[in-house]
Amino acid sequence: MSATFVVVPSWQGSGSSRAMRLIDGAEAVRGDLPAAATRVVEVPQGAGESLDTGVHRFSSIAAITQATEAVLAEAPGTPILIGGDCGVEFAGIRHAAATAARRSPDARLAVVWFDAHADLNTPQSSPSGAFHGMVLRSLLGGGPVELSDPSGTGAATPVLEPAQVVLAGARALDDAEAEYVAEAGIRMLGPTELADPAALVETLVAAGTTEVYLHVDLDVIDPGEIEGVQFPEPFGLPVAQLVAAIRAVREAFPLTGAGITEFAPSTPEAAVDDLPAILRIVSALVR
Repeated sequence: MSATFVVVPSWQGSGSSRAMRLIDGAEAVRGDLPAAATRVVEVPQGAGESLDTGVHRFSSIAAITQATEAVLAEAPGTPILIGGDCGVEFAGIRHAAATAARRSPDARLAVVWFDAHADLNTPQSSPSGAFHGMVLRSLLGGGPVELSDPSGTGAATPVLEPAQVVLAGARALDDAEAEYVAEAGIRMLGPTELADPAALVETLVAAGTTEVYLHVDLDVIDPGEIEGVQFPEPFGLPVAQLVAAIRAVREAFPLTGAGITEFAPSTPEAAVDDLPAILRIVSALVR
């Protein structure tokens, strides 16, 4: 597979007090990527303003989204985003959905959301106001209208339907998120169910999937196997299990895009300890 790595060292969507560590994480991964196949998105230095959206640092998040989409539009091959916070996936998945629709009117894109968290809050339900906890809900039409309404109609435009989403490895949902998952009928596969990669493939087949986008927030991994995440949750996926699931999906479906996010090592030197695991994930995505 021909891939282009799009590095987006954003931190403005994070709710962590140590959010700027995400810059170091993105740069650490970038250092092990092939330079000729890598593009870097220019990220604003400033935090940005909420602009009465209910999303902290919204002005910077909107600028990052626009800049990322511009780079994706020129990127050859299959784009692999390297965050930064999960907010980068708004641009990545919107681009993937548009690509799938151009390729075929019968395309059925599925998004596998490997993440300890569902990221399904709205600006109204979010306990933090951080966009990385709202990005998937924004793709489903529940985010700030200012970001989800490129045509200026005054209403959020969904990129995805709930039936296109599989939450994989999620184990820490806010009450409002759990209610939405139940109401919308979003499919969830916990770490135990993902022990058999075939379970994920079968779920995608049952949904009529023709191609996939794979989102990997590194906190989906069990904290015993990775240190450089800001919101660790116990009882996560072993790296080997995550890699096996990715490989199984890739064998069954074309990959339209992917993203790896939320790598925040405590120091640039500490990044070295986690990079072997991250590079195994990169390898599973592109080979």
